[in-house]
Amino acid sequence: MGYWLYKSEPFKWSWAMQKDAGQAGTEWTGVRNYLARNNMRAMQIGDKGFFYHSNEGLEIVGITEVCALSHLDSTADGDARWDCVDIRAVCDMPQPVSLKDIKANPKLEKMQLVTSMRLSVQGVTEEEYLEVCRMGGLENPPR
Repeated sequence: MGYWLYKSEPFKWSWAMQKDAGQAGTEWTGVRNYLARNNMRAMQIGDKGFFYHSNEGLEIVGITEVCALSHLDSTADGDARWDCVDIRAVCDMPQPVSLKDIKANPKLEKMQLVTSMRLSVQGVTEEEYLEVCRMGGLENPPR
């Protein structure tokens, strides 16, 4: 099982919009960074991830799940270099976890959100996943 973090600007695609996509989920499109693309290529069905509001809010607001493996990004105009996965909302983070609080937690000092802030799709270790869930008041995090 892998764990991930997806960044989205809420005015473009918010957590509420992700939840509205329902069980079918939606493509995580528009990623044009090779490392982020490679992260999506490594994902497996059922992998969990954090939904992070970037630019506005700067906080983890929910948990997602990969529901379709890496495939051609429908917004890539046929350019085979760019893939995406489909994700669906699993649950809200009971208390959003801010970037400020993540940076203040020594257990998370090596988290990619702290060390590689610009990367839009990032890996998360199991320990980081569980710690952020604890910080957000999620007692039984989905695995």
